Amino acid sequence: MPSAGKERTADSNVGPLRRRHLAAVVAGNALEFYDFTTYSFFALQIGHALFPARTPFENLMLSLATFGVGFLSRPLGGWLIGAYGDRAGRKPAMLLSFVLIGVAILGLAVIPSYAQIGIAAPILAVVARLVQGFALGGGVGPVSAFMLEAAPAGRRGLYSSLQYSSQGIAILAGGLVGTVLSNVLSDASLQAWGWRLAIGIGAIVLPFSFFLRRNLPDMLETPHAKEPKSNAGNLEIGSVRLVLLGFVMLTGSTITVYTLSFMTTYAQTTLRLPANVSFAASIMLGACTLLFCLISGWLSDRYGRKPVMIWPRAVLLIAVYPCFATLVAHPTAIALLTTTAIITTLNALSGTASFTAIAEGLPSRLRSGALGLVYALAISIFGGSAQPVLEGLIHGTGAMAPAWYLIAATAVALLAMLAMPESAPRISGRK
Repeated sequence: MPSAGKERTADSNVGPLRRRHLAAVVAGNALEFYDFTTYSFFALQIGHALFPARTPFENLMLSLATFGVGFLSRPLGGWLIGAYGDRAGRKPAMLLSFVLIGVAILGLAVIPSYAQIGIAAPILAVVARLVQGFALGGGVGPVSAFMLEAAPAGRRGLYSSLQYSSQGIAILAGGLVGTVLSNVLSDASLQAWGWRLAIGIGAIVLPFSFFLRRNLPDMLETPHAKEPKSNAGNLEIGSVRLVLLGFVMLTGSTITVYTLSFMTTYAQTTLRLPANVSFAASIMLGACTLLFCLISGWLSDRYGRKPVMIWPRAVLLIAVYPCFATLVAHPTAIALLTTTAIITTLNALSGTASFTAIAEGLPSRLRSGALGLVYALAISIFGGSAQPVLEGLIHGTGAMAPAWYLIAATAVALLAMLAMPESAPRISGRK
């Protein structure tokens, strides 16, 4: 393992990002996640439009399974586009993922219904989701590496948190769009074309964000270029433990995030709340993610990564059961929003700091590819399966199934966080 000083030299700033450059990365990342996650908010309506089924449960399961299909291609994208980002630079890799996801989202929005083209409708939906997953899996590594390597001294946590907080922007936007549409459209209109409008909105900002990304500076394209070649032989071995711990930590955060994304569907199908109330949970999810990811980044720069990722996760372990027990016993809008806010806040505080620790611990010449791959694997295995698994568990065991699933995931992630080394330079002594 190279010395911390040498690794820091490879990562050190070659000039600060301008605000418009920072906005370009954040806007592009938010758009990608808006396109990908908005599907889950409208899973019920998309299921009715594009999939055949004998019962509403089968219809929803087919739609959720197609949502999960988008996760199958994420490891491949994380590996190929992430490695491309290490070899050719962060910006070309981000541009590639951005264009691919833009094409996929336009395609998904215009797929004719099952009633119009039959089995071709779900097939095209699966293809669009696979392209989306490939693009999004490939974009995470380069974006995260870019933000970390562009950060001024002592602000790595805050800059890295922008990757997660931009996901909050995407979720918030999707929730707002869903809430507005569910209030102004009838159920029939929402099912027929409202969901298409919600997904298609993501394409409106595509030219703007693409222009900004084209004009990003090349200052951080190959930050590892000056690393001594003698370091090449032993970096991977020293990173294996970090990658394994990171995978387990990301698994806990992933299951929590996609359980929270499922709350809109859960509220409608299990708690029998109206669509406009259910979509409000997505707004709460997005707002809390946006705010508390930034707070987590700031806190981790000041107090270190470990305490910020451990303590909120420990509180989450205790809070999950009473939150869901109250929600199931009293399925009201207030209970839904409160449960969503508490779980989202704790997960955002912990998850952002842990993601920064993983990125920070990886050597820069492997960071984009390795980070993208481990993130995509955790997401594809546990994120893609979370919503169908939850629906199946609820169908078989009852409304409290999400609580038990979250408790198990949180406990395992907490153990990994306890074993994680401190990576913040000011706390660990690294320069």
